[in-house]
Amino acid sequence: MRTKSLKKNKINVVTLGCSKNVYDSEVLMGQLKAGGKEVVHEEEGNIVVINTCGFINNAKEESVNTILDFVQKKEEGVVDKVFVTGCLSERYKPDLEKEIPDVDQYFGTSDLPVLLKALGADYKHELIGERLTTTPKNYAYLKIAEGCDRPCSFCAIPLMRGKHRSTPIEELVMEAEKLAAKGVKELILIAQDLTYYGLDLYKKRNLAELLRELAKVDGIEWIRLHYAFPTGFPMDVLDVMREEPKICNYIDIPLQHISDPILKSMRRGTTKAKTTKLLHDFREAVPDMAIRTTLIVGYPGETEEDFLVLKDWVQEMRFERLGCFAYSHEENTHAYTLEDDVPEEVKQQRAAEIMEIQSQISWELNQEKIGKTYRCIIDRKEGNYFVGRTEFDSPDVDNEVLIDAAKHYARTGEFTDIKITEASDFDLYGEPV
Repeated sequence: MRTKSLKKNKINVVTLGCSKNVYDSEVLMGQLKAGGKEVVHEEEGNIVVINTCGFINNAKEESVNTILDFVQKKEEGVVDKVFVTGCLSERYKPDLEKEIPDVDQYFGTSDLPVLLKALGADYKHELIGERLTTTPKNYAYLKIAEGCDRPCSFCAIPLMRGKHRSTPIEELVMEAEKLAAKGVKELILIAQDLTYYGLDLYKKRNLAELLRELAKVDGIEWIRLHYAFPTGFPMDVLDVMREEPKICNYIDIPLQHISDPILKSMRRGTTKAKTTKLLHDFREAVPDMAIRTTLIVGYPGETEEDFLVLKDWVQEMRFERLGCFAYSHEENTHAYTLEDDVPEEVKQQRAAEIMEIQSQISWELNQEKIGKTYRCIIDRKEGNYFVGRTEFDSPDVDNEVLIDAAKHYARTGEFTDIKITEASDFDLYGEPV
């Protein structure tokens, strides 16, 4: 029979999934610390909170496996309690309670006050922007809105996160000031949909005004945009990007597909012609902008012809950054009513073909950078290299700039000018100037 440990409670928060989850975990940890609790992130603790992802099959599988691992540790007496929160829990709570009953309690995405209570802490409304950041000290995510109003057929996010809710500008500025005071130099703006920002609060798309206000915060030197939506994109954002040096010439705009029949079935509210024009407008307004996109292949009904249209278009557009995913058939989404008729091996083959094209494009674009000097932020030292990024690169998903630590010194958390000496498909090598 297992005995309960006598050690002081230490809460270990485990984060799975996207940057929105990272942010939510940081808020949870800030609240716990303010409540006098000892809290760690992905280290050993006798109480475990797993912040899950429920977006696509792979992510759901990882979340379930992580829960089972910790339930096993509970059985063995290594941990005392296991709590589960986040998107998977929001979406499948009744099923999870039935299938994995040894978890102490399940919570949804908007249950933070209840979760805190279960952990013996009170929710403090006054803690705007008080987070325990888990990223390297020089950058932090800033979530500007929650939820999504878009009707995309393949996406379960509205089921898990609810309707779009913008955070007021003054709260975000206050949060940015607190992050800057801790030494954060780069803000990465995240939301399910950045371009919808402000419609609920200000009755207009207000991302441009938010960017101008955030750019006034002392200490913040880079502001980066993630997850913009192509339909109804507020073009005044490009003016701010061009005029305000703190706004990185970078945008992450998931386009998902380009064949008109697929875009229509996906309920994206746009066409190939409109999307292509939008991207040309981006390049015209901010000529050296790096555009990151993500694509889905193997969507129900995607023919070989649809895929060839997508392949040709990827060749033509020459995105600086691109990720490609095989379609995941998600229950309770609109696309779930369609037949998932593209075989898994065909989905994987198509994704590989797109990434092969992108690898070549990325290699060619990187070769053009050799001999040029870029202002880089140094994120960390790893093995024999200092690892940095240019303004055209976001952490974890984009190119990195590698500096040989045996020959050169670079200060982590600081900006430094790096001359590029070599380049591969997805990495640059350089030396401090």
